Amino acid sequence: GTGSNILSALQDLFWLLKSKVEKQLQIISVLQWVLTFLVMGIACTLILMYILCTDCWAIAALYLAWLVFDWNTPKKGGRRSQWVRNWAIWRYFRDYFPIRLVKTHNLLTTRNYIFGYHPHGIMGLGAFCNFSTEATGVGQKFPGIRPYLATLAGNFRMPILRDYLMSGGICPVNRDSIDYILSKNGSGNAIVIVVGGAAESLNCTPGKNSVTLKNRKGFVKLALCHGADLVPVYSFGENEVYKQVIFEEGSWGRWVQKKFQKHIGFAPCIFHGRGLFSSNTWGLLPYSKPITTVVGEPITIPKIDNPSQKEVDFYHSIYVDSLIKLFDKYKSKFGLPETEVLEVN
Repeated sequence: GTGSNILSALQDLFWLLKSKVEKQLQIISVLQWVLTFLVMGIACTLILMYILCTDCWAIAALYLAWLVFDWNTPKKGGRRSQWVRNWAIWRYFRDYFPIRLVKTHNLLTTRNYIFGYHPHGIMGLGAFCNFSTEATGVGQKFPGIRPYLATLAGNFRMPILRDYLMSGGICPVNRDSIDYILSKNGSGNAIVIVVGGAAESLNCTPGKNSVTLKNRKGFVKLALCHGADLVPVYSFGENEVYKQVIFEEGSWGRWVQKKFQKHIGFAPCIFHGRGLFSSNTWGLLPYSKPITTVVGEPITIPKIDNPSQKEVDFYHSIYVDSLIKLFDKYKSKFGLPETEVLEVN
């Protein structure tokens, strides 16, 4: 009996230690991504400049020469790596929240797609995990479909960061890149565009479900030009993982944010999550709240080389209606009351 009790105690201790180790690995995986998002580009640029001033300058010079030669690769679909997309660290990243991808309809490999991702949140954590890694099984759920998460083109001017992003299948959110993927890269491509962008991030806060969409019609025009089907995507919980100071319209804070957005492409947000060692302190780590990304039904889009504004408006209205229906259908399943309404701005 004593031996059995000792064995049972050791097993409990083992599982307790394993659980703690897994939790720490989850925190480390999320922390490295947050730091990558916030500082990797600037840090790598400064390090490269420093190396140029040392005896190892030849290494930096060789990389810069490669950078010039490889400058247009992001505009041509990038250089994805299945090895990077399948890193174990992304599974720990997924489990920290956790993040889940829900498929509602099949996608044909003979078509190309533009996924409209909503809402932006502070960092688009669900968009990254679901479409730039294989942690939630996007490749198994949508066999034959290659997702490309589109983000700020400025990120691809940063040394090292650009290569890291491309390895996950991330591309610049500009006309050249999207045109190439949808017209010269065969079929089965799905470009994921966070439609609300920086403007939407300024209004994200826990408990609020709103999207910036009324005047965002460029992605619809692109879909028409290439005959790419539109797919509404909503991430329940994306706004819950950070708390943000919201500046009202007309305030000095909102004025500064809009100036940054106009001239640089992103809007600085004052936000916080939890601390590294305690969930009761403030820090850069997001709160471990579940994020569930639901991929809706594709909207068949005809190919029109020069779509009129009336045609763009028509398909845009269909898209907005589809997004609202998707939200209403799944909101109660993921913790929202039936009375919750998606605010479309």
